[in-house]
Amino acid sequence: MKFDIVIVGGGLAGAALAVALRRSSLQIAVLEHAVPSRPQDWDQRIYAYSPASAAFLSALGVWSHLDQSRLEPVAEMLIYGDANGELRFSAHDCGLAELAWIGESSLVHLELWESLKRQHNVTLLCPAVPVALLQEEGRVAVTLEDGRILSAALAVGADGRDSWLRRAAGIEVQTTPYDEMGVVANFRCERPHRGTAFQWFREDGVLAWLPLAHGMMSMVWSAPDAIAGELMKLDDDTFCARVMEAGGQRLGVLELATPRAAFPLRLMRVAEVVRPRLALIGDAAHAIHPLSGHGINLGFQDAKVLA
Repeated sequence: MKFDIVIVGGGLAGAALAVALRRSSLQIAVLEHAVPSRPQDWDQRIYAYSPASAAFLSALGVWSHLDQSRLEPVAEMLIYGDANGELRFSAHDCGLAELAWIGESSLVHLELWESLKRQHNVTLLCPAVPVALLQEEGRVAVTLEDGRILSAALAVGADGRDSWLRRAAGIEVQTTPYDEMGVVANFRCERPHRGTAFQWFREDGVLAWLPLAHGMMSMVWSAPDAIAGELMKLDDDTFCARVMEAGGQRLGVLELATPRAAFPLRLMRVAEVVRPRLALIGDAAHAIHPLSGHGINLGFQDAKVLA
């Protein structure tokens, strides 16, 4: 099977790249191991979509099709230091309509996939598992688990932090653990957040509260491994009380709306983002501290620049 571009990974960055090439004459294959699904309630994976990302998705014809009732504009951000320092950013003061939009990963991912299904120059191969990479002069070949061989002028790795394409190409990666875990959960709030994002730099980690639609809040607590382990072991009521106390009761009583989850945090640098016939984008190319959920914005800009 011959293509111009094979994109390994159909997540947000990979799908956005393919959609960005929708008006080109290039024939594109997108490989993904599983079709994205819609959560029954709220997705635990929440991102802060920057104005630049919103503009990019608007140019792709995606943003206007999103369920706007699931997107929450950020009007203000309050940041507190561990030495009683305080910073305030407002969209008004910055000359912006919004600082960012907070929304679920699945909200954007599903709409990108709907766009891919309608795209004349895209072949979606899902489920597809790549097992071998062969680089030849002028071409690159990706062999799938079922024996199919995809030949292309360019292979793009958009397959996450543990990128198969990066490993198969022998691209060196330097990983530095933060010795922290990101504990995430969504909450129902007693008090309205009024589109305000909060962030506290504490002795026990960095705590971020991001405003969600329908008066809800998404929490990311980047805590040392031991403290994160303690947070995950608490019963729901004690966990909510701990989160409320850490945030100074700013949103009143909190009630868990989704189960907790935790993931290890690490900094990742790759030796080569591009080489002849290969390119890496998104988390396959770089990984940073999540802070306030902005990591996906780097991936969208990767896709925009490469397209």
